[in-house]
Amino acid sequence: MTTKVCTSSGHDPDSLAGGRIQHMSLSQCSLQDPKNYGAKTEDVLLRPRSRSFYSYDTSTLDSDCDVGNESNPGRQRSNSLHHELHGSVISEKSKSKPNKLSTSREPKGTKANVKPVAMLTISELDNWEISSGSGLKYGQFVDWERIHPEAAQRYRQILKSGHRELKRMARDGFWTAPHTLRAKAYHHIIHSFNYSTSVTPDRDVYHELANKLFGEHKTSSHPVPEYMEAEEIPRYCLNKAGRNSAKKVLLCLGKSFPDINHCPVLPALVALVLHFSQDEADCFHSVSKLICYDDPDLRYVDRTFLTYHASCMTFGDLANRCCRGIRKLIASSHQSLFEFYSDWIMWTFADLPFTYAIRVLDVYLLEGYKILYRVALALLSLYKASVSSRVADVENFRTDMKGFVQNIERHCTTEQLLERAFVIPVATRRDLDLLFNANIESLMQKGISSNQKRQSVETVDFSGFSSSVVTGSEMSVVWAWIPERFALFSPIRLFSTAEHGRSLVSFYSHVEGHHPAILIIKTEDEEVFGAFLSTDLTERHQHDSEQTRYFGTGECFVFTLRPCMERYQQPMVSIMTRGAFPRQDPRYLMISGTGPTQYQRTAKISKRPKEQEASMFLAASDSQFIIGGDGGHALCLQEDLTAGYSEACDTFKSIPFCKGQFRIQSLEVWGIQHSISLSHCFPSQ
Repeated sequence: MTTKVCTSSGHDPDSLAGGRIQHMSLSQCSLQDPKNYGAKTEDVLLRPRSRSFYSYDTSTLDSDCDVGNESNPGRQRSNSLHHELHGSVISEKSKSKPNKLSTSREPKGTKANVKPVAMLTISELDNWEISSGSGLKYGQFVDWERIHPEAAQRYRQILKSGHRELKRMARDGFWTAPHTLRAKAYHHIIHSFNYSTSVTPDRDVYHELANKLFGEHKTSSHPVPEYMEAEEIPRYCLNKAGRNSAKKVLLCLGKSFPDINHCPVLPALVALVLHFSQDEADCFHSVSKLICYDDPDLRYVDRTFLTYHASCMTFGDLANRCCRGIRKLIASSHQSLFEFYSDWIMWTFADLPFTYAIRVLDVYLLEGYKILYRVALALLSLYKASVSSRVADVENFRTDMKGFVQNIERHCTTEQLLERAFVIPVATRRDLDLLFNANIESLMQKGISSNQKRQSVETVDFSGFSSSVVTGSEMSVVWAWIPERFALFSPIRLFSTAEHGRSLVSFYSHVEGHHPAILIIKTEDEEVFGAFLSTDLTERHQHDSEQTRYFGTGECFVFTLRPCMERYQQPMVSIMTRGAFPRQDPRYLMISGTGPTQYQRTAKISKRPKEQEASMFLAASDSQFIIGGDGGHALCLQEDLTAGYSEACDTFKSIPFCKGQFRIQSLEVWGIQHSISLSHCFPSQ
């Protein structure tokens, strides 16, 4: 595919190539000295965007004039003169039928309300038409800070604030208006980043790349960057010149960062940052700083398909804990969970309306990926409530979710969405980092490398699954509940009462050395329930005390399959075994040989403080095997594996799975096929 580039006739090509012209974006224009941009407020000359930009969609126009000019002849003549001075040609707007794509719904059916801007996505099939000109300059004769003195005062407060205070400001919407205040806040935040090793491409690099790529030619052709998903760029209210500038920045980023082979969020990020940049070079520099930021606790952009898909899996794990029922809903419809979750980051930017996306960007610049997880989880919880009543009418959950996000204003306001996101119990940054690295490791075991571009990841096929306890369909639901990094691989039977006999001794001998494992029980009353055991049962040997001691991680959960399907798990405790391994080592999340946790508790039924509940997952002795120990046992199996009992358990917030005691008809334990092979690669520590 190729991209066509056009040069505006209003600029001198020689000066353009030399980078001497300060090009301004259409969303904010200024002739101020860049040196004073982040330090002074008295001499800044910035023009906020006109009201018509926020109120109308200009997608149907082939020129850069405002929609509102038609009703204001004087203003139209002024704009026409302005365009002529810059070498642009304005075509007279014809009275044509309204574009169906740009129609917008009137909120609450009231005609008096201002219509929101419709979210449209540009999709060029074969090429990009790009102008090497960078937009108009206007407002340079006005001291806008005298018009908005409160904004100048707020900016001085921003400059004095530390990171923690800036996070609070971002969440509270401190710099949401006027437009210039947000632009200066972004500049201050992004250009305050500290880097350990990487060198960020700057404005000069952009001018050099732009000169090589576009030069003095009126038109030129370029391939669409390979890292883009479906060649789509969110419109975000950008006019024709603005979209042209976004494409130029994206092409230059592709040349500057050749290691980026898959980054679907980058077009949305560029389109948003362009709104608040001095010119194309400033936008390029700002986005480059986000790409280069190398703090693992505050990462911004995934560069490869491997890291991007690991992020999707991490989100899937969080969704499994925070949005109960959505995975089962999609899995039971035989649609791909991987495909559904692969769009999660697009929900947070590209699919959201502009006013929602910039509020997400406010917080994203201070909090990184974690806020995107929060917002996506908030959207998913809203979607679950919406789709529950119309599941039968949904043909494709992936497409339906996209449409839901694009029309999110029907369900909540911008601030309501953020408020919902902030109260969601998300794992700590340390846990998220460990989980992300573990997901990368699993993908690499599936043969995916950092150099490979977008590709499909095979999912487990349960059509040939055989078990005396569960059906293939039921096992697929269980597989939808377990962590993403394990769901990549097929199940393998480790133990069966029909094959290995009924005793805990035999049970331990076949299950120890393998983790994770899935225990499934079928009672004589045809009830089916079980548990996901995230920790190797060899940990039971780590204690010299005669008392039963608890071990396990926050990924443990219990479930029922018959008579109803339900999973029980704490919404969010520490996902990982605390204190087991060094910070960047994800191995104990994947394989056998995990070291003992330092947070073990004595097995008692009495009520425990919240900080102790998280550790009371598993307890094993020669006489009994216990799952859940706070307030009651979710499951307790006898030594001969013929009977057991189930109680309400605060560890998992679960109800009794049966009435008191139960008789075991059949019991099976299933392992993860890759964990057995990996145990030879990573010896226990």
